[in-house]
Amino acid sequence: MGLMTESHSMVALVQSSNTLPIMVFALVAGALADSLDRRRIMLLAQAFMFAVSVALAVVAWAGWLTPWLLLALTFLIGCGGALFNPAWQASVGDIVPREQVPGAVGLNSMGFNLARSVGPALGGAIVAAAGAAAAFTVNAASYVAFILGIVRLRVPERDLTLPREGVAPAIGAGFRYLAMSPALLRVMARAALFGAGASSILALLPVYARDTMEGTAVTYGVFLGCFGVGAIGGALMNAWFRALLRNERVVEIGFAGFALAAAVLALLPVAWAVIPALVLAGACWVLALSLFNTTVQLSTPRWVLGRALAFYQMAAFGGLAAGAWAWGGIADEAGIAVAFGISAAVLVAGALAGWVFRVSDFGEVDLTPLGLVTAAEPQIDLRARSGPIFVIVDYEIAQDDVPEFLALMQERRRIRLRDGARRWALLRDLERPEVWSEKYYVPTWVDYARHLARRTKADDAVHKAIRALHRGAEPPKVTRKIERQTVPRHDDAPPLAPSDLA
Repeated sequence: MGLMTESHSMVALVQSSNTLPIMVFALVAGALADSLDRRRIMLLAQAFMFAVSVALAVVAWAGWLTPWLLLALTFLIGCGGALFNPAWQASVGDIVPREQVPGAVGLNSMGFNLARSVGPALGGAIVAAAGAAAAFTVNAASYVAFILGIVRLRVPERDLTLPREGVAPAIGAGFRYLAMSPALLRVMARAALFGAGASSILALLPVYARDTMEGTAVTYGVFLGCFGVGAIGGALMNAWFRALLRNERVVEIGFAGFALAAAVLALLPVAWAVIPALVLAGACWVLALSLFNTTVQLSTPRWVLGRALAFYQMAAFGGLAAGAWAWGGIADEAGIAVAFGISAAVLVAGALAGWVFRVSDFGEVDLTPLGLVTAAEPQIDLRARSGPIFVIVDYEIAQDDVPEFLALMQERRRIRLRDGARRWALLRDLERPEVWSEKYYVPTWVDYARHLARRTKADDAVHKAIRALHRGAEPPKVTRKIERQTVPRHDDAPPLAPSDLA
């Protein structure tokens, strides 16, 4: 793009066109990753990106490439990445035990950034020696090795005892889970802030190398290679930082270090300052993003992990796409140095945002599923899609325990709604004030089974605390009813046996 146009905005839009699809399509991809075979999704995504990359190489060799066509093809490659990433990231927890997830995520980041350190320098050399079309051809060929690697990948089969959710209901369930998960919302907010601020260097580095440093494609490749080397160092230091510091401190270091790097690029455009600044930026990039990724992995149960990772990628890459577009416009109007200076200020603000959006530490909640199944044995003819199902749980609570009971029920409400309950309500008997009833409904019988299966050990602690406040001689009474919005023509209960009549 830098060879075809002088516009800083058009160069920055290359970054936006590659990351915008992740923000737009990642949620659908996350729902698919949670309900379908992740390995097949990865193969489909890589095959699609391979086809688009071949088309890009053909167009470039034919001399038909224009700035807008380059953006369109880059956007399509980004669409393949949007489909690929949730399945790929969610597979980490399928391959390694939970306690090894932080190291696996760091290793994944190291591999990616090792490629980042070598690939751009190689790409710049190919462009300088043989032109962009040759670089696009090598890029297309690289997908073959990736596809073969995924073909050989063996991901353990997931236990899908319940019917798969449709895409639309799965997306709705993902939204509910995120909305009722404060820890995840804080991670999303910080990831969006980091993406918006940190996108300045990746988006403007091509024109910075060309205009400010008066370099060539090789210069850009070397600069991006320095960024990649720093990223490898950040991946190597990640475990050490996490062992010494709380997660929030590591995130603040990532924000502050990247802000310092952007400020150096703005104020000291000389090689001896730019190169270490880019190494620092790469290290902080991995420190922040890999910790965000690991926090999402360890703060989300397996049933919704693909969607949670999709939300995270929407936040981070949405920030990257919006930031890249904004920094390109600012660079056109006020200059590259001003754009870097403002992005440094945004990153400092992102570090200070930890006072409000603190990133949680690992292991604060136990997300091991309880494996609950319904104890009800329906005496009427039910199908998986029968419903809606209403559930009522009755408690007897002493007056002195009411404040504690209400506090626990507030948390219980969040858990119920997060796991799929609708129209949750707490009722109190007018004539017997010690009797409280928790009421909610789920759309279908199979949704009720899913609702129970999603309960974790952390949730069970709240359930046990509520049970401990119950003063009845028997356990809390659970009533399950199916709603009939019209009067049925026939009885759907089987006839009673003679022994039942007795």
